[in-house]
Amino acid sequence: MAVFFAYVAVGLTLPGVLVIRALYAGSRTLVEEIALGLALGYAMEILLYIGARAVGVPRLVVAGPLTVYVLFLAVPSLRRYWRSSRRLAAPWWWSWLLALLTVLLVAWSGIKFFGTHAVTWPDLGATGHDMPFHLALISELRHHMPPSVPMVAGEPLFYHWFVYAHLAAASHLTGVEPLILLFRLGMLPMLAALVVLAGLTGRRVTGSWYGAAITAVGTVSVGVTSLYLGANGRFTWGGLPDMAWTSPTQTLGALLFAPLVLILINLIGPRGYDPRAWGPALVLLMAITGAKATYLPLLLAGLTFVAIVQFVQRRRLSRNLVIAFAVTTACFLFAQVILFGLAKQGLVVDLFSFTRIAWGELTGVDPGGSVPGLAAVHLLSWAISWAGTFGLLVRPRQLARPAVALLLGIGMAGVGAALVLGHPGRSQLFFFWGACPYLTALSACGLLALLRRARVAPTTTALWAALGVLTAYLISFFCDVSIPLAPGQDGGVLYRPYWVLLAAIVLAGAVLTVLRGALTAATLLVVACTAIGLPAYWHARVLSALDAFGKDDVRPDVQPAAEPSIRIPQGGLTAARWLRAHSDPDDLVATNVHCRWGRESPCDSTSAWASALTERHMLVEGWAYTATNLTRWRPGLTQETLPFWDSRRLSLNDAAFRAPTERVMRLLGQDYGVRWLFAEESQGETSSAIGDFARLRFRSGDYAVYRLTGSPA
Repeated sequence: MAVFFAYVAVGLTLPGVLVIRALYAGSRTLVEEIALGLALGYAMEILLYIGARAVGVPRLVVAGPLTVYVLFLAVPSLRRYWRSSRRLAAPWWWSWLLALLTVLLVAWSGIKFFGTHAVTWPDLGATGHDMPFHLALISELRHHMPPSVPMVAGEPLFYHWFVYAHLAAASHLTGVEPLILLFRLGMLPMLAALVVLAGLTGRRVTGSWYGAAITAVGTVSVGVTSLYLGANGRFTWGGLPDMAWTSPTQTLGALLFAPLVLILINLIGPRGYDPRAWGPALVLLMAITGAKATYLPLLLAGLTFVAIVQFVQRRRLSRNLVIAFAVTTACFLFAQVILFGLAKQGLVVDLFSFTRIAWGELTGVDPGGSVPGLAAVHLLSWAISWAGTFGLLVRPRQLARPAVALLLGIGMAGVGAALVLGHPGRSQLFFFWGACPYLTALSACGLLALLRRARVAPTTTALWAALGVLTAYLISFFCDVSIPLAPGQDGGVLYRPYWVLLAAIVLAGAVLTVLRGALTAATLLVVACTAIGLPAYWHARVLSALDAFGKDDVRPDVQPAAEPSIRIPQGGLTAARWLRAHSDPDDLVATNVHCRWGRESPCDSTSAWASALTERHMLVEGWAYTATNLTRWRPGLTQETLPFWDSRRLSLNDAAFRAPTERVMRLLGQDYGVRWLFAEESQGETSSAIGDFARLRFRSGDYAVYRLTGSPA
């Protein structure tokens, strides 16, 4: 831990802070400078590591921070940036709020992730199927550039893999195992910086520390508003606390996107900005191309909305906006053509896909004509969570501000993509999650505008916020809709809490309008609805965590990683580490592990533990997440159970374990270049005749490692 955080401070944060001070002007608090510097440090390291790994000297990435230090020590005009010259004083409560939110995220990580994701075998093998996939890609980036899919030899990696490049660089520089970086350390600095940058975005858009507070709290604590009881992660799937560890690509993407949005807000503003700010903006933009595929489309949507507003207002576009749009488009095309190979990765146009799947999971029946109804419930839930956005209507001129227009475009694109697109892993929702912090900032902006216009007293505001929280719990418990529904229970009960909520809003609005006027009524109702979003989101999370803690998978949105009755084979980590220590990173390994344990019929082909722990390419392990497999997926099919497309390769691979012959082993070695066999023997399908054609080198528990006869020792 000490080595890792020293690396974060000296290798990432301080170089980034120096560059930020030199190129991105403005008054900021020290913690905001640190957060901006850390985000830029990640971006610079990733780009440098790609080059260093490509030339075969991965530790050469350390030349980046060393160069920054030398320049800022040797060049007289740069020495002054070792001290901040534009320090902004923050209210005392702001520092405490940031600290509390960070503690909340760390504690939630401990409950939701650390407590249910072991780092020792066999409990390690019971974690969700996403984690070995992430670990396998870190291992791939430790040894190869350009990377390929380690689970299926020769399969190109058309995926956003930059976070794995960072974790690979961190492992090279610190000596910390990739497993520990992924499962315990890697996301912690990102989460802390993201909280700070979310608050900075809110302050930039609202011009208020209170707006910063609302945005920071909302980013961490507000999501899809659920008025149901039970561990209902299916309905409220996703959000920063849930996805921080299980989707490191999303966490890094969110962190890099936040400072880019801040810089672009300044650059495309009415007064322009110091052109030196394009330096960090371009570095961040290049890093985002491979950090998360969803962010560049969101940014293009936001810039397009700004362009429409500017053209309507002035019949011309600002130069910086044109530059930002052109550079973002170039990066988007580079990402799609070069990094992602124009692969769709299973993303299709499928209206209300998430809603339809959620309805089936909540009720156990075919949704049929009920899909639009549940879609309306989701839209109402989102409207409640970010009700403050409607406050922007009291001052329509705010909609023309470049900052507001940019965030509106991002928010609308995120919501639209979640409703219009479909994906076998519901990954269309990453567009929505990426937009959530900016919807929260808009909500804070509108809410403060309403409060200022209506001149509502702080005590009244607090009272109605408390009333909103109370309303959320009263509706949840008195309507008593627990999900998933009991067998045979009418799916129509899912609408009950929301009908009650709408009735309460209409009644309260009518009474308040008569007693205190329409503006005050709208203000108080928006305050109450905004407050509803926090407890109605978090009680679902807490119930899900209590239900899952110590049982199966950490996430309520996926099926359990392994049923209690399913036995994880012994010795997997020990055997894999032996193979890693005694083979070359370019050696090819054949394995008989293709399916997740307990899901062999039909085969759930998300297995990635062999490649993750050995850090070696597998001839065929699990193929579910490959671009080739996802290209074949269509709505109605199950991505994980699609058969492997190369039947000859799979048959030859499996024959080496079930019915080995001299011919099979020779073909594996000559046609495919296999050098090792990594055999799991717990299923009873492994032939004892393997030893006649391959040399046993190591055995641990249920695993054995063989070297093909005739291969170099």
